[in-house]
Amino acid sequence: MRNHDAGRRSVAGHRKGLLLLGLAVLSPTVMAQSGSDTASASELRAEITAMRQQLDALERRLQALEAPGAQGRAIAPVNSPPAAPASVADGAQTEPAGVVASAAVSPPDTQSMMSVPGVEASVLAPRESVSDPSLAASRPDSQAAPTDAELKGFMPIPGTETRFRIGGYAKLDAMYDPHAVGNDDNFVTSLIPLDDTPGTDAANFNLHAKQTRFNLEARRPTPLGNLRFYLENDFYGSSSGYEYRLRHAYGQIGNTYAGYGYSNFMDADALPDTLDFEGPGSTIFLFIAGVQHSFKLGRHLHLSVAAEDPQTQLDGGNAQVDGVTNAMPDLSARLRLERERGHLQLAGLYRRLGYIDGDDKHHDQAGGLSLTGSRSLGDRDLLLFGGHWGQGMARYVSDIGGSNRDAVIDSQGRLHALTSYGGYFGYTHYWSADWRSNLVYGRLHMPDEDFLAGDAFADSRYGALNLIWSRVPSWTMGMELLYGQYQQQDGRDGDALRLQGSLQYNFIK
Repeated sequence: MRNHDAGRRSVAGHRKGLLLLGLAVLSPTVMAQSGSDTASASELRAEITAMRQQLDALERRLQALEAPGAQGRAIAPVNSPPAAPASVADGAQTEPAGVVASAAVSPPDTQSMMSVPGVEASVLAPRESVSDPSLAASRPDSQAAPTDAELKGFMPIPGTETRFRIGGYAKLDAMYDPHAVGNDDNFVTSLIPLDDTPGTDAANFNLHAKQTRFNLEARRPTPLGNLRFYLENDFYGSSSGYEYRLRHAYGQIGNTYAGYGYSNFMDADALPDTLDFEGPGSTIFLFIAGVQHSFKLGRHLHLSVAAEDPQTQLDGGNAQVDGVTNAMPDLSARLRLERERGHLQLAGLYRRLGYIDGDDKHHDQAGGLSLTGSRSLGDRDLLLFGGHWGQGMARYVSDIGGSNRDAVIDSQGRLHALTSYGGYFGYTHYWSADWRSNLVYGRLHMPDEDFLAGDAFADSRYGALNLIWSRVPSWTMGMELLYGQYQQQDGRDGDALRLQGSLQYNFIK
């Protein structure tokens, strides 16, 4: 993400030399071919293809020399690339990359991703992320993620067009809490103990590796578009041990996705880069089963619609509840615009909540809106942000999902969808190619409701500041300071502080 003017000056003089070198290498072949009257059309096309590939290789070497931070870095010599179909070579183009990319990797070349032919690179600039939520996200025609622009590590299955890889990472987290924070493994602000809670003054130290994950991915071309299968797990299945937890299990062909994974309503590319696995409590984050399809509306503009598994989460109070009803799937739509310097996503959600009381059925409408995005700021900085407002959508919100806060039943048996709103931002600064920091803040709020109990959630705030060192792509370590506040409807509150250190080894990077 840095522009090194001195490096550019030292490289500029090589442009003419490299191009002349390419012509010198290729011109004997051209002369020999033009002087042969007996060459067939297929042989001539093969020679043309080889020359184009040689020029492409020279151009990629030139781009590597001109890339920020290339000064003093050894550049591999250009060898003749393996033979490729003429249709691939003819369409070879370099995908433009934003300035954020230069802090981590060289600008992606779509045609250089020869491990998975036919897959497009994301227009978003490559970036680094510890937990890397972008990798598993569904994209139009299964494009490469901005954190995985080169699709490294894929291996062919002999006799088929399918390529697969086994990926993931091992991560160890060490946490020190001066006082109890409510969760030993993750910094969940809605679980922070109140100030007057007995037994919360003792300090606590914890080590765990539950965020360690494995993923299996397979890709192949089909007449209907690229096919992608993705399976991923971590070990957060139990709060007291290391139990397998499924994160993703889906297939996608072309623009149609079906399976289990991220909700269509969320935006994985806008989640801040933290060592803490939880992140701001105001983010939209949910694993869910569903089917979705995306439509291309323009250049890097897509509309995605989805039907997902419904699950009404009610605060029954003192009412008689014989069961909840889910009469229709949760419906969502998102409009997403991507550019080299960032993206913007507007998403909408519609739900129908209900419960059964004897022979009576009660329902209420629910839904919400979410606006998320990213923006490169200069050569070294990146802003990630998000905000939402809704009624009856607590299930989709990180801090209050699973807490039965979609709706509440009043004393008359009527169902009321609960309002919540919040926002967050993550600001990334690259100090160098190896060092980066993130400043993250988020807040979530549920307004005072007469029918909510005094100990119900009212407000939470999350803050994080970290320093991350990635000396090599496969190895990352960092330190992070976390601070959070929690408040109930009755005004009682509490706060917590945590110092976290992490060490991570990536299998593929």
